[in-house]
Amino acid sequence: MVKSNIYGVIWDVDGTLLDSGEMHFNSWVILAQELGKPFTTEDFKQTFGRRNAEIIRQLFGDHYTDQEVYDLGFRKEEYYRVTARQGLTLLPGVRALLESLHAAGFKQAIGSSAPRLNLDLLLELTGIRPYFEAVVGAEDTQRGKPDPQVFQVAAQKLGLPPENCLVMEDAVAGIQAATGAGMPSIAVTFVGHHSEDALKSAGAGLVVESLEEVTVDTVKKLLNN
Repeated sequence: MVKSNIYGVIWDVDGTLLDSGEMHFNSWVILAQELGKPFTTEDFKQTFGRRNAEIIRQLFGDHYTDQEVYDLGFRKEEYYRVTARQGLTLLPGVRALLESLHAAGFKQAIGSSAPRLNLDLLLELTGIRPYFEAVVGAEDTQRGKPDPQVFQVAAQKLGLPPENCLVMEDAVAGIQAATGAGMPSIAVTFVGHHSEDALKSAGAGLVVESLEEVTVDTVKKLLNN
């Protein structure tokens, strides 16, 4: 029998809690245009969920200094935040699942590659801050997904062993990170960044089209396994 208060759920953000992909894509396009560089939908698909510094060096060149890379990443995120302030909407099933997990005693955290300013804005605009006992963003880690560090740090902040935490994700790199951390995971395909087969191959214990299909009992069963 699972005692819910000694278990946790760690949530990815983009593509899992909400679909802000178009906002991020447009922000990258603006930055790329300023640099005189291309940025395609394929570039976005291949790099989505990774840290800005890695994306900038891969797509725009490795000749930038660390400070220049930081400044470019910050500028891109400022473009995103301007758009996000116009309104963010949680994906289907998210709020109900957050509420039911909270009511059942699960500890919950955010584990994201996004900067803290983005995460604070999301929590403020959607009103879901009370559900989370910990928030882990880009500033809290040195390595991005598929490295498991982000989820390991989130588990530490929750005061739980990794095997007692389940990850909610939408991306292959995120599922790989959860698998590397020794955590079961649920993958959601609602935004369509990755196929069911790819997510299963990465180690997802369950793949669903929408989190409306997931209940507290679903989470408990995966943790029991």
